[in-house]
Formats: sequence, C-alpha cells, structure tokens
Amino acid sequence: MTGVIPAHVNDAPPPVYADSLDIPVLFRNGPARRPYPQWRTAPHAPWDTAAAFPASDGWYAPTTTWREIIKAATEVGRDVTPNLQQIPQLARGELVARVSPLYAYLGLHDVTPKHPLPHSVGRRLTLNAVYEHGTERTAKNALGYRLGMTMAEWACRSLMGLGQTWHLEDGGPDPALADTFKDPTRRLPDLWGLHEAENAYWLIEAKGGNVGKTTLKDGWKQLSEGSKILHAYAHRRILVGAAAQPHGDLFLTIDHDQHPGQPPLDTVGVSPAPTIPGSPEDHLGASDDALMGTARAQMLVYLALRSSPPSQLRTIALSADRTTRRRRREGITIPLERDDATRALRADARGAAGNLDDEQSLREGARLMGLDDFLTRRIPGTEVHLGMSRRLFAACARLHYEDQVIAERTPGLRAEDQRLTEEPADEEAEEEHRRNQRRIFREQQEEARPRVRRLLRQAYEQGADREWSDLLPDHQEPRLDLGDHPDLLEAATPETYLALRQDDLPYRR
Repeated sequence: MTGVIPAHVNDAPPPVYADSLDIPVLFRNGPARRPYPQWRTAPHAPWDTAAAFPASDGWYAPTTTWREIIKAATEVGRDVTPNLQQIPQLARGELVARVSPLYAYLGLHDVTPKHPLPHSVGRRLTLNAVYEHGTERTAKNALGYRLGMTMAEWACRSLMGLGQTWHLEDGGPDPALADTFKDPTRRLPDLWGLHEAENAYWLIEAKGGNVGKTTLKDGWKQLSEGSKILHAYAHRRILVGAAAQPHGDLFLTIDHDQHPGQPPLDTVGVSPAPTIPGSPEDHLGASDDALMGTARAQMLVYLALRSSPPSQLRTIALSADRTTRRRRREGITIPLERDDATRALRADARGAAGNLDDEQSLREGARLMGLDDFLTRRIPGTEVHLGMSRRLFAACARLHYEDQVIAERTPGLRAEDQRLTEEPADEEAEEEHRRNQRRIFREQQEEARPRVRRLLRQAYEQGADREWSDLLPDHQEPRLDLGDHPDLLEAATPETYLALRQDDLPYRR
C-alpha cells in the first residue's frame, strides 16, 4: 500500500504566525492508559510526514494554526442542511454551536517541554479558568464532544491528508453496505473518509475531554464493529482521543491499525500526487465527485451567507490564481500574511480605485488585475469570518435547489414542518422517526446523484462569469473590500475563505 512517507524525509520548518501553536500527538497501536505527563516529558519528533500517516509510532509535535482548527470545527458534524431548506438562517446557529465551545473553554499558554524542538513555537492549547472553576458537567460533556470531533477532523485531514470526512450513519462508502451501516442497533464509529495516496478507506472514532483508557476501549469496540462491515476493503481504524485537563496541555492519542483488502470503489476519479495528496478542492476542475463533496461540505456556510442581510455581506479580494492556495504540508488552509501576490494585487487595485466611478467598475478592474472576489461575512455569535468563491457559491445554490426538491417530497423532514404536540413524544420514537426521514432523503439524493453531478458542474463553470447580484436572493451587489486589515488573520483554500481577529484568539494564560 502506498502513501506512507519515510520519517527521514524532511521539509522546511512551518512558518510561524500569530495564531501558531503546537499540539503533542502520540501514535500507538491500540488503546492504553493516559500517557501522563509524557506530552511534556517525552522526546517528541518533528512532524516531517507530508499529509500522510507517519512511518512509526511515538510522540510528535506538529505545529498548526488556530485558523486550521476552526476550519476543521466548521466542517465536521452531522449534515443538518436537509432540515434547513426553508429556514437557512438556522445554519448560522449550527456554525455557532460548532465553534463557540472552543472559544468558550480553551485557552493558550506558553510551555517549555523537557525536550524542546528547535522549530516549535512553545505555545499550546489548554483549558481556561472558566472551564476549571465554573463549568457544569453537562457543558464539559458538550465541549468534550465538539473537541473530539474537531481534533479528529484536524488530525485526519490537516495532518495526515485524508479527504473529506462523512458521517458513517449516512450509509458509509459502499452503497451495497448502506443498510448495515445505517442499522441503529449497531454502535459504529463517527466518520469515514478516503485517503487518496493510501488508496484505502479510514474509519474514525472521536473522543474528547477527560479521555481515559475506558473511554478509548469503548471507541475501539465501535471501530471493530465498523471493520466487521467493511472487512472486504482495505482500511485503517483510527481512534482519536483529544485529552485536556486544567493546567495541562491539549494532546492527542491516535490509536490505529490497518486491514488489508480490495481497493476502494472508483468514485473520486482523481489520480493522487505521489507525495502530497491534495484536498478535494484541489481537484474540482477534474472531478465531479470532488465538486459535489466540497459543495456538500460547504452547505452550512452557503446557507449562512445566502440568508444574511445585504448590509452584512462584503466581498474580499484574493488572487485568482488558485495554485497559490493548494494544500501544503502545514495543512488545508493557507495563511495570507505571507501571500505577497495577493497583497500586491490588492495594493494595485486600491491605487486604481481612485480613478473609478462606481462599484461595478472597481470590481471589473480588480478582475483584470488578476483578483477574484469571495463573498464573506462574520458569523453572528462567533469571532469567525467565513466565505467562498462565486463559482462554489453557484454550485452550492444548485445543490440547495435540488435538495429542496427532494425535501418537498419528504414530509416532516424540514424544520418548518415540525409542530408541537400536546404531549411530549417518546424520545426514542422521535429519534427513530428522524432517522427514517434522513434515510429516505439520502436514498433520494443517491438516486439523483448522476443528474445532479452534471448540473453542479455546469453551475460551477458558469458561476465564474456571473455577478453576485445574480446569485444572491436580494439581487444586490455587495461591497468589494480591498483593504489589508492587519488586525485580521486571514486564510484561504482554492475556493473558501476564513478570517478571525487577532484580538479574538483564545485567552492566553
């Protein structure tokens, strides 16, 4: 099996940014007791593997950014968009739910490990004083769930190069096994994904909070149950434990094993690079499945933007050359502080703005200079700005329309169809009903998939030439922002945008 890069292959150290931080990660071959306090005392190796699974177990100390972690938080979780077809404003609430626990209870502190690495930044995540002294158990459990899912997404995608992750409850990678994966009587892992370079599926279970051996063994059982179903295919089992304690460092344990088998189904249609597999966004021009997967993953952001008042929207200028924002060794997002090309193009556009009379002329002039404008806004209730390109927005709009058609044929699925009853329903019965509605919706999505793929490709390619006023429901053209905004920490992928204020980083103890 290919895709594992030898540990001796080195690369330049990752650049240091205002939100850079180190995350200790322990790889091992199965659940064991908490490795206290090895995240500080054990020798750590630098993370030299390039978007791949490491060649050997042990402690590593990768450096990432808070932006990369927030990106993971916004994209991992159950797909709730089928329930929001007529109330897209609720998408903003779901984004708040995914991000706010991290801001509420995590902090940063400076550390000096026993065996410091030359290129580490010496700053790690920890639990803040509010969590330590004033948080009830239920709130701690909520953080544990969100922290586990976020860090599993970050570890698998940003660190090890996995493609888009999906909830296993929606049917898994093989349609022939979908009913088995959807069986509510089975305790299965959270997520699955396809690793292009390994040409193998990954089954992923996430645990977070005060994670001990008992919790991890329970997660390992869930992974074993998933392996029984997927046994015919080559796959990895990945158990990510995101452990955090007051006055300690957030660290990860990644327990794993590998199962041989037949190669994955040919659904992606992309030939991976031999060393650094790209994220799905790197393949949108070549793969209809990558485009559909990316549009599906960005649907929450699309709905949040689409439902926003025009006064809250703006477009941000980024270089139209997507190759400068392809996946790198440090992760999926590219921090823009050192994107000299974008900064220079923005400066040129600002210089020319004085000679232009209106917004449309300014936008056309920026395009001629090599800039593209991404729609963005700050998500209310968070400190995060999210956005996307016009062609991805156009693809999401088409996917949203097709989902609406399916939702209309699935009574009771949409949030607006729900009505209060005089007597509270049995919780288990309600969950079974919701699960059945999601199953019907997903089955209809799969039936429509070949046709929708073609429609999304058409919308994506035509979207680059459409005006924002044609794509937005109020038909207004948002203001083009050419400013540098030194207080914003910006990051982008080929088709998405994320930013946060430097003053809004987690509290530093």
